[in-house]
Amino acid sequence: MALMTGEQYIESIRNIKMEVYLMGVKVDVPVDNPILRPSLNSVRMTYDLAQLPEYKGLMTATDPETGEEINRFNNIHRSADDLIKKVKMQRLLGQQTASCFQRCVGMDAFNALWSATYDTDKKHGTSYFKNFKKFLDYVKDKDLTVDGAMTDPKGDRSLAPHQQPDPDMYLHIVERRADGIVVKGAKAHQTGALNSHEMIVMPTVAMSPEDKDYAVSFAVPLDAPGLFMIIGRQSCDTRRLELGNGIDVGNAEFGGVEALVVFDNVFVPNDRIFLNGETEFAGTLVERFAGYHRQSYGGCKVGVGDVLIGAAALAADYNGASKASHIKDKLIEMTHLNETLYCCGIACSAEGRQTESGNYIIDLLLANVCKQNVTRFPYEIVRLAEDIAGGLMVTAPSGKDLFDSKLGPVVEKYLHAAPGVKTENRLRVLRLIENLALGGAAVGYRTESMHGAGSPQAQRIMISRQSDIASKKEFAKKIAGIRE
Repeated sequence: MALMTGEQYIESIRNIKMEVYLMGVKVDVPVDNPILRPSLNSVRMTYDLAQLPEYKGLMTATDPETGEEINRFNNIHRSADDLIKKVKMQRLLGQQTASCFQRCVGMDAFNALWSATYDTDKKHGTSYFKNFKKFLDYVKDKDLTVDGAMTDPKGDRSLAPHQQPDPDMYLHIVERRADGIVVKGAKAHQTGALNSHEMIVMPTVAMSPEDKDYAVSFAVPLDAPGLFMIIGRQSCDTRRLELGNGIDVGNAEFGGVEALVVFDNVFVPNDRIFLNGETEFAGTLVERFAGYHRQSYGGCKVGVGDVLIGAAALAADYNGASKASHIKDKLIEMTHLNETLYCCGIACSAEGRQTESGNYIIDLLLANVCKQNVTRFPYEIVRLAEDIAGGLMVTAPSGKDLFDSKLGPVVEKYLHAAPGVKTENRLRVLRLIENLALGGAAVGYRTESMHGAGSPQAQRIMISRQSDIASKKEFAKKIAGIRE
């Protein structure tokens, strides 16, 4: 099949009979819901850009097994160049949507499972690699969007999965049958689940032999019987319900949503199972997926950061403050921080290595350093953007006031700033900064920078494991002339 167009993608999602709930109400047609539609538009951009000749080779890749052109989001990384192009593609999409475009988790799950299933089969004689390749071929052929689901609710964090008073706090197998397994539990914070054709489930922590029923990975369609979603709230999400000019939304076209995805005795056939009780490989899969996903943040967050820096610079222009030296310096600092994140994403990609299974994995130390920086730098970039924007960012009247016959002239009079700048444009850019800085339906910049792809402490643990302090001690001993 040829690459899907954006419109074909929209209609393909429309045809999936998902069970979706938003604010206590079942949503019959999520594609047309005004709160949910912007998140679908963000994914659509991954299809639209893949159709453009100027992005051929960046948004697309050549499948070495078939010679066909596929969307890069469904690509297995075969070189360091593939890893670098992944980051560049993510930056481009961040620039185009100023939001989360949601397909990264699936792409990162593909590449983690490629090597993890290969290694599991090598030790246990299983057929998970064959199962996974069959599923991936299906995804590539149909040009599907796949959600990667790792995070469990976890319950009491001090207890292992098998120790939880409620066993459903970690998704687990409740029945093993001749033709497959039945699973129960939930996956939390699922970005893009609503806009995906399929979902890959993975364990969320390393496990002991006692956790055998929790060491499970598989793929299911989003309309699988027993699977349903509860959509999370975002600040200002109901602004999308307001008719009119769209000023108050900030980013009217694009967005993102998260879901709590519940598995209520969902059946998974044997040929869609990628891990089934091999507990020693649960941690392997988690580590590799986390590494790939932490690399991703060196692209997507940088692209959204580009938009925020541009919005701050526009706000300075519209406020009449762009020539002030301290404004110039703040924009320089924002750029410095943003490009540092990009450096980390490129570095961990360039230092990638080939696995025994044939695909390439990033440098895990540098990928975790990348994400550790993402837990900090966007907060400073946001702080500087808020500083440049000024207090009107959070006190401005609504778009309805601006276009009201009585109030509009008053708003125009008192909120006019730099000569030649329309008050409407000044308010639009301030609302965009508000959207990005305060998370007003952007999902993909500020708070998500902290917790996406694991907490800051998770990265520090991985940095500790990968840092090889023993070798560094030997360097110091040699230089200092120490003999022990």
